[in-house]
Amino acid sequence: MATQAPATTPTAAVKPIPIPLAIPRWEQRIQHIVIVIARLVLAYLFLANLGWKMPPRFGCANEFAFPTTTADGRIQADRSTGLCYYLGLESFYAPKPRQIFVAQLHNAGGPDLSIDISPVAQLNAAFIDGFVKPNIRWFGYVIWGAEAFIAITMFLGLFSRLGGLVALGVSAQLMIGLANIPSPFEWEWSYNLMVTLALLMFALAPGRHFGLDGFIRRWAAPIAARGNLLARLLLIVV
Repeated sequence: MATQAPATTPTAAVKPIPIPLAIPRWEQRIQHIVIVIARLVLAYLFLANLGWKMPPRFGCANEFAFPTTTADGRIQADRSTGLCYYLGLESFYAPKPRQIFVAQLHNAGGPDLSIDISPVAQLNAAFIDGFVKPNIRWFGYVIWGAEAFIAITMFLGLFSRLGGLVALGVSAQLMIGLANIPSPFEWEWSYNLMVTLALLMFALAPGRHFGLDGFIRRWAAPIAARGNLLARLLLIVV
């Protein structure tokens, strides 16, 4: 009598467990070095622009004079210099059409591309005219202090994410107010790239790479793990 072989249950196919690819040490070092270079470049950019608007006059001459508009609609410096001059430029060009991220494709048979920031530029000028200019004798310290703070945080790698956030705000305001103005010509990509670099520094918290933030994180992380709120907040900005 023939015997029937016992039925066997099919076994499910075993999926291979993906093994994460380790980043080579040389590649990690390159990443660290590039982030540090970017941090120091942003620090030097803001440091280099502190000297021409030093307090208490912020480079302003003629009793904090701002540029004026002539009868035929042109800007007149009126012996305005330093921070006052550039604030006046932001006000003067705000009512005019303002585009950024301009790509002129008409030579290739395509449309010209741009982003119109005229409404935002006008709001920026309204704030400058209504608040900054009347209070320039003390608000100049806010502007200068913000840029000095960025330079210090980026050089030392201390509270670098907070420094990146401040740099992002300052750079965005400059881009809105000055990018692509015709006279003196302000190349818009100077400001676009400044905003991009500040955004990267905010996202990467670069002080963790050969900066003081790395030491702070090693000290604060165990305390934050025990539920300390201040330590948790500290880890956000470093």
